[in-house]
Parts: sequence; structure tokens; C-alpha cells
Amino acid sequence: MSLKILHVLDHSIPLHSGYTFRTLSILREQRKLGWDTVHLTSPKHAAPYVPEETVDGWTFHRTPPAAPGVKLPGLGEVALIKQTEKRLLEVAQKTKPDLLHAHSPVLNAIPALRVGRQLGIPVVYEVRAFWEDAAVDHGTTTEGSLRYRLTRRLETHALRNADHVFTICEGLRSDIVARGIAAAKVTVIPNAVDIEAFDVGGEPDLALKSRLGLDGKTVVGFIGSFYAYEGLDLLLQAVPPLLKLRPDVRVLLVGGGPQDEALKAQARALGIADQVIFTGRVPHQEVQRYYDLIDVLAYPRHSMRLTELVTPLKPLEAMAQGRVLIASDVGGHKELILDGDTGVLFKAGSVDSLVAALDGLIAQSARWPQIRRAGRAFVEGERNWRNSVSRYQAVYQRLVDQKQHASA
Repeated sequence: MSLKILHVLDHSIPLHSGYTFRTLSILREQRKLGWDTVHLTSPKHAAPYVPEETVDGWTFHRTPPAAPGVKLPGLGEVALIKQTEKRLLEVAQKTKPDLLHAHSPVLNAIPALRVGRQLGIPVVYEVRAFWEDAAVDHGTTTEGSLRYRLTRRLETHALRNADHVFTICEGLRSDIVARGIAAAKVTVIPNAVDIEAFDVGGEPDLALKSRLGLDGKTVVGFIGSFYAYEGLDLLLQAVPPLLKLRPDVRVLLVGGGPQDEALKAQARALGIADQVIFTGRVPHQEVQRYYDLIDVLAYPRHSMRLTELVTPLKPLEAMAQGRVLIASDVGGHKELILDGDTGVLFKAGSVDSLVAALDGLIAQSARWPQIRRAGRAFVEGERNWRNSVSRYQAVYQRLVDQKQHASA
């Protein structure tokens, strides 16, 4: 089956995010299947505008930024939709795809549906998270607000009108079906890892370890973006009681983001500034060196709709590297981690539960090799991109066949 798929994306490489890494993995596997992929990013791709850009061998059609308009609620989003629709129509007419594949947010789905209807091309919509829930975490709206309800209604409209819906996990699939979308119309394409891209963790760089003051310490760490939902504030709250039990523990936080300054202030207020090391953001090619310093990776996400419904990539990447990890028992984690087997879960939002789980895991260091092997086996056998991307095949083929029959 030779197909041409036009992917409509929020942003792409050279920006680094879980979103761009998932996109690249999907595109690589689709190319391996012999499909031709075309890529368009929305005006939200933050970079100097050029009509086309090639990054690491991948060509992206860019959408020019929307002109600044009246600062009234919703008008900015309407401008983004119109701008994306205009550019998508140009690219679709030029490249003549068999199918349009819009990825979250819904601001990409609406233009795809309009262009698909105009050109008679099937449209699929892939939900990675709900836009309204992400907006709650970013502080731009509150759950149940007028904006929240309108955005949710727009999302449901897109789900109803797409020819098929893909999503990344069972939590999101259940929420989509609960909106009245037929279960047969929703397919899960699980988050996964490229096994070949991850080696089982290496030996720590002793010079780096010494420079960071981690010699002889048990290191609990997090590597990624410091968003509120990640729960790093809870991890810091757990440090003082944990130090009473295990004075040799140190926390290593690698990265940055919206909560950066708040977390540093919290560490100072708790009197643990010397026990918590903030490295700042590090170059992508250096990240592995920091992973190798960490004994236990921590993912203490808070419980909210976003984290209960959405599965993250980072725990899977940790398992692929044979890492020991601890995570809150939000729904997104429970889909990935088998408690006591591939990692350890603790009660979300509970400092006491986190301290007890960390203390117990550190005490059982003899079991760590077994946990590492189980995690690696899980991603090798179930959560690899070849398996995930193969799930597109039957849906794509059915939609293209239906279009051909309808036009015959």
C-alpha cells in the first residue's frame, strides 16, 4: 500500500519536546512502511518564518504567523485557524495527498476538516491531549470556565466530524467515547520508544559526578521541562523527611521551564538548597551523561485531568534505558508502569507516600537489576514504534478505499 499522508502539526524540530519526538518516530516508521509523508506546521511553530525548512533531512512546510488582532477572547485562535487553513489548502493542492492527518491541538483539526471537505480528502484527527486541559495547567483558563466549555465543545465537534480518531492512550480513548464518539471510530496509537535509540544505562561520568557534589550519594533525579503538573514541588517537599531517613540522598533536577524559579525558591525556603542540584537546561547530546548519574528517576505528577488521561513518554524512555523509576499513581502512569515490577508507584499528592516509597526502593537496591530488566523487556516487547505505527495501516487503507469507491 503506497500512500501519501499530509501531517498537520502544532510545531516540529528543530524544537525539542515530547510532541516533536513522537512526531519524528511516527514519520520514520511510516516511511519504513513505504508511505510518502508531507509535513505542515501551524503558526505556533516559534521560529523566523520561511515557507519551507529542512531539518535533519525532513522538510516542513511552515505557516506564516497570524497578524496581531483585537485582544478579545477567542479571536487569536480564530486567526490561527484561518491562517493554518489557508496554508494547508495551498500545500494540499500542490502535494495532492491521499489523506490529511491532523495532530493536536484542535486548532489543527478544524482547518484540516475544512480543507478535507473542500478537496474531498479523508481526514483523521490524532488527540495527544485535550487543549482545554493543557490550558488549565498553563494557567490561561480554569476548568469549567466559559473558555473551557467552548474549547471542549470545539474539540467534540472535531471528533464527531473526523473520518477517524487516533489517540495515544486508553485514558483519552475512554474520554472520547464518553463524548458520544463510536468506540469503533477511535484507535489507540500508544506512546512508544525507538529501542535502537536507547542503550541500557552506562557508567557515570566521575568528573561530572564530582563537580556536582554527588560522590558517594544516592541520587534521585528528574530530567525534563519544569511544568506545574510534573509535581516537582511535591518531590522537594519530600526531601526534608527523606533526609532524616537517608542523609546521603541528593536530588538532581536537569532542565528548566515555567516552574524553575518557584522550585529554587522552594528549595531555599525548605533549607535544602545544598541537597538539591539545579543544572539548568543541558544540550540534548549531553542528556545521557546526566541520566547516568541518577539512581532513581522520579515522576511525581499531580493528579488532574491532563495527567489522569495522558500517558507521558519519559517513563518509557527510562525503561528503555534500564532505569529504576518511581512515579505517582495517576492514570497516565498506571497504564505504563506495573507497580513493583517495572517501577514503583506512590499515592499522587502524598508526601508521606512518596517518602515511604523512595525509602523502600532505596532499601531494596538488590532488586534494582530485576526492575531494570523488566522495564526494558516491556518496551522491547510492547511499546516499540513499529508495533504502534502499524495500527494506522488498516484505518488509512479503509478510508482511502472508501474515497476511491465513492468517486468511482
